[in-house]
Amino acid sequence: MLEVLEMTPPPPPPPQPRRHQQPRGGGRKQPLQSSVAQPKAEAPQPPPLEGGKRCAGKRRGGRGRARPAEGPRPAPGPAAAPVEAATRAVIGPPVPSKGLSFCRRPGFGTVGARCVVKANHFLAEIPDKDLTQYDVKITPEVTSRCVNRAIIAELVRLYRESDLGMRLPAYDGRKSLYTAGALPFDAREFVVRLTDEDSGTGVPPREREYRVAIKFAARADLHHLRQFIAGRQADAPQEAVQVLDIVLRELASQRYVAIGRSFYSPDIRRPQRLGDGLQSWCGFYQSLRPTQMGLSLNIDMSSTAFIEALPVIDFVAQILGKDVMSRPLSDANRIKIKKALRGVKVEVTHRENVRRKYRISGVTAQPTHELIFPIDDQMNMKSVVEYFKEMYGFTIQQSHLPCLMVGNQKKANYLPMEACKIVEGQRYTKRLNEKQITSLLKVTCQRPREKEMDILQTVHQNGYDQDPYAKEFGINISEKLTSVEARVLPAPWLKYHDAGKEKECLPQVGQWNMVNKKVINGGKVSHWACINFSRSVQETTARGFCQELAQMCQISGMEFNSEPVLPIYSARPDQVAKALKHVYNVALHKLKGKELELLLAILPDNNGALYGDIKRICETDLGLISQCCLTKHVFKISKQYLANVSLKINVKMGGRNTVLVDALSWRIPLVSDIPTIIFGADVTHPETGEDSSPSIAAVVASQDWPEVTKYAGLVCAQAHRQELIQDLYKTWHDPQRGTVTGGMVRELLISFRKATGQKPQRIIFYRDGVSEGQFYQVLLYELDAIRKACASLEPNYQPPVTFVVVQKRHHTRLFANNHKDRSSMDKSGNILPGTVVDSKICHPTEFDFYLCSHAGIQGTSRPAHYHVLWDENNFSADEMQTLTNNLCYTYARCTRSVSVVPPAYYAHLAAFRARFYMEPELSENHTSKSSSGTNGTSVKPLPAVKEKVKRVMFYC
Repeated sequence: MLEVLEMTPPPPPPPQPRRHQQPRGGGRKQPLQSSVAQPKAEAPQPPPLEGGKRCAGKRRGGRGRARPAEGPRPAPGPAAAPVEAATRAVIGPPVPSKGLSFCRRPGFGTVGARCVVKANHFLAEIPDKDLTQYDVKITPEVTSRCVNRAIIAELVRLYRESDLGMRLPAYDGRKSLYTAGALPFDAREFVVRLTDEDSGTGVPPREREYRVAIKFAARADLHHLRQFIAGRQADAPQEAVQVLDIVLRELASQRYVAIGRSFYSPDIRRPQRLGDGLQSWCGFYQSLRPTQMGLSLNIDMSSTAFIEALPVIDFVAQILGKDVMSRPLSDANRIKIKKALRGVKVEVTHRENVRRKYRISGVTAQPTHELIFPIDDQMNMKSVVEYFKEMYGFTIQQSHLPCLMVGNQKKANYLPMEACKIVEGQRYTKRLNEKQITSLLKVTCQRPREKEMDILQTVHQNGYDQDPYAKEFGINISEKLTSVEARVLPAPWLKYHDAGKEKECLPQVGQWNMVNKKVINGGKVSHWACINFSRSVQETTARGFCQELAQMCQISGMEFNSEPVLPIYSARPDQVAKALKHVYNVALHKLKGKELELLLAILPDNNGALYGDIKRICETDLGLISQCCLTKHVFKISKQYLANVSLKINVKMGGRNTVLVDALSWRIPLVSDIPTIIFGADVTHPETGEDSSPSIAAVVASQDWPEVTKYAGLVCAQAHRQELIQDLYKTWHDPQRGTVTGGMVRELLISFRKATGQKPQRIIFYRDGVSEGQFYQVLLYELDAIRKACASLEPNYQPPVTFVVVQKRHHTRLFANNHKDRSSMDKSGNILPGTVVDSKICHPTEFDFYLCSHAGIQGTSRPAHYHVLWDENNFSADEMQTLTNNLCYTYARCTRSVSVVPPAYYAHLAAFRARFYMEPELSENHTSKSSSGTNGTSVKPLPAVKEKVKRVMFYC
């Protein structure tokens, strides 16, 4: 039966003092016309987004909800028509991105204690002239960007002083060449001879002749760029920024190994070993960005894993252990070596000065001493051992090991492992193991002061003032970090249960504890059990731990039965499914049909796939809520650990740990006035090298109002590396019911209605994981889906939407202005939690800000970047920043403010949790037929999550 959201108005909030109106810095701009059209009664529909220049929506009477410019929003009242009428609506596709403008900045924030911070942005002064772009065509065509660069470098060396008119061009490595001023010609063809870089196929390098055709294409308008930065031009001239970015990357591309926007070299800092033949290389990230202060060069330190330039024999020894070098490899070890070496480039070492390079395609199934091959057309055979001895005078010592296979499949050549060395500078693209990740994190984890000094040293070493390309194009880069005005937002008061000694709490420097406090809404656990998967934990130890945990849950304010339904059950990790089903069925029988409410699981510290197996079976098969605990915590019982686990258990049992005092007193602007639902959404993609695994989309939504603390979540699999969330809204044909509507947004809106008795009249949508280049596409598609989901529930139902992108994967870092002033930093030396920046380094005209909402623990804190793309609710800067910061104190799993707004955080966790739901063989054998498509119709769906665990799957 289809749900209909009843048009019941919310209860009025209790009387409250008039809220102090903060001044709106810069004044409110005239709003963009709302794209919510006046719907027809017989076929309501949300139209596609329409173009505009300013922020969507209009404030009515200074407060309240947004109103479409085309006409008044329908007044609350009974539903005008059943939901089936809405499902027949015909809704057009989104319009192209050119018809959409993002929300403009509604002024600057004023709330909070003012301070000054430093940002790793360096002012770039640009010339007051136009740049020229030329198309480049190289014949024969070359796919390697390095070879392309070598060809153009040779061309410039030969012809710069003559045919190029002394110009020093910047080249993108592909199809475009840029100059400061025009070349003496509009079109010209050059001939360049170049000795090929060794291709790795075994074919000797040779001199090749290339024809390079250069043809005038366009002029990059820097005046347009200046107008944009000054706020007088709405559209960012991406081409001009890209040209200048390429210019500043040209010299670094010649000096270092370029990976994405970062450059790496073993000379920047001494490489550190990560284990198993890998080492970390340090480098720096560099990107030119338009900001309010002008063009800014963003510089940050980075590290990544490279394959160590070892003899192959030593690389194998590190992976397998040196004890295996004296005996033949097992099939398992041979496969392990094959996977580790496939695609790696090596150079031979047995031919004196000849260092020919090859790329490894595989490893032989037989040891070297068994390998023979034909040496002539008469099929006379010779062994590999004999050949290397006779041809090169090289005696193979480790003939019990297999040979490397190089070249293509039709004609593979054999190379003994001991005659090869790995070529330096090859990035490792496969998955790191836990030990390697830990080692890499140690390298990258720097205190703020150290990172700041390294960034400044990098800028100095790059010597932009001496860069011939920067000089040629007239670009000057400052060597000083940018000083930025910031504000520290106050922490919100938190409400706990009146039965505790402390009924309210004001966090200090982003953290607090549960001492003298009880959760505001305690859950109830009457029937629970425990399975011990750890061999080192004895039953008495496990029982003692469970008793301590039960007692802590009681102290925290839960009703928690001290005794389990049945004695602690011990099981082997490889029998996880059998053990879970056994305990579930025995408890079901003992409880006479009642199910377990909670399952505790004690896991070995190194548990491999065990954790994922438990979550998959419990949540998609049995419908069990589970809490896993590692062996190390069972042996060393910490009050802090038990308190944190009790918080997790409470929210899993439907309780609430704390809520904002402002929420209970109806004082949150644009949330407390009318029923408001807050969404969080994220998409996680498979790791590099997994070519067919699906991407996982997750959406969570608040299920209480006005508290906005409890969330429910949904997940779905979609096409490989598809960023747009496909299942926000969907329709399909059912033979009995006809056209059926569904999707994650629709289901969560219905769930909110059931939980609160209210229909959401405002939507705030935090979207995680979107890069700047995807902003238009994601907003157009997903906002359209949100509107369709609303229209499918009820005619004329179009609550105003605020769509905010949350970014953590950026390279802006904020540092204290004075590292000796302890009052301006937390214990780790980072800026204080609540520090917000919305000027100077932010977008010239759009509504964005950086917020460091958490206290640092180790390393340098990374502020979250929030970009309000669409705002029909008309948030002021202070309202959006304060709401976002305050929500960061409501994260259910700890007593700290977190680094990203909780709904986005929960969506991120839910998407990662759903990876465990895929069948174990999926990632290796499954091939997504629709990986290049958009609908994801061929992607194998995830198993359904049981109803009782949907609301808690992401709380861990």
